[in-house]
Amino acid sequence: MNLYITIGAYGSGKSEYSIAMARSLNDERQNVVLVDLDVVNPYFRSRDVRDVFAEEGIEVIAPDGVFSHADLPMISPRIQGAIENRQKTVILDVGGDPAGCRTLGRFVDAIKSRGYLMRLVVNTSRPFTTNAAEIISMIEMLEFASKLQISELICNTNLMEYTDQALVENGIRIVQEVAELKGLVFDHYLVLDQYEDRVPANLLGKERLVMNYTLQKPWEKLVMKGI
Repeated sequence: MNLYITIGAYGSGKSEYSIAMARSLNDERQNVVLVDLDVVNPYFRSRDVRDVFAEEGIEVIAPDGVFSHADLPMISPRIQGAIENRQKTVILDVGGDPAGCRTLGRFVDAIKSRGYLMRLVVNTSRPFTTNAAEIISMIEMLEFASKLQISELICNTNLMEYTDQALVENGIRIVQEVAELKGLVFDHYLVLDQYEDRVPANLLGKERLVMNYTLQKPWEKLVMKGI
């Protein structure tokens, strides 16, 4: 399986996860393409790492130049081509609401023909995914909109600098409940590298994946430039 779809609600961390996965697969010498299908979130988009990824040998498919904040119609043929090219490992980074997931609809035949693994990244500290009932409601909504089935859950429960072990463990328990009710795989939880000393590995029998903080809000970029 080398077609991965990452979805998640606003603030779930699904773009950070997509970026981390792209780098990991690239390190394994796979020919990686990261496709930015997020037409929902104006702040955290995987297209923002295009230049860095070009230097690392990872292709990013997203609107270019003056169209960098545009949505999909102009790049649909490139996306279709990547999905159909089985020599490439493809990651689709998709917005986590019905509008975002409907973008998958135009590619659904090619996706199903190739085979896919769709992962839902969940932060139980964010609205609409705070408990099992809310997460299940979101799963059903996203599957209906995308015409695809979620395969796996990833727990990314955090409150940035307020993240601690108890918070993450509570998130893992909620996501585990959903996994059992829906019959989904759930093996991993995510932690930013700056907080890994607070959140141990192997919590509640799950594997910890440590990620870097890559994407910045527009105002953070201005601070970095000294503005």
